[in-house]
Amino acid sequence: QVQLLESGGGLVQPGGSLRLSCAASGSIFSINTMAWYRQPPGKERQLVADITSGGSTTYQDSVKGRFVISRDNEKKTVWLQMNSLKPDDTALYYCHADIVPDYFRTSRNYWGQGTQVTVSS
Repeated sequence: QVQLLESGGGLVQPGGSLRLSCAASGSIFSINTMAWYRQPPGKERQLVADITSGGSTTYQDSVKGRFVISRDNEKKTVWLQMNSLKPDDTALYYCHADIVPDYFRTSRNYWGQGTQVTVSS
């Protein structure tokens, strides 16, 4: 079946950078909007950034100017480049995508397994 596989999380000092990657695989007809969410410990999951199939992007105010979301439709992959990281960026980061599977032809939500990002001295 369709799945999203994440990678790129880790431990980094304040001011550092990380790049998260999320690749979709399986029997896919098309992929609509892809996004990154994060969930800090003890808090609700929140949208960080999203990108449409045409490349239009939106960002949470707290990450504007620091994070960049991008995608490659041929590779079926979305990235989140995170720069100037702060301790309050620490969270479990989740990839999300609206995907139309082959022979189903109705979009549905898919989530990655989550990857931990920790920003600490």
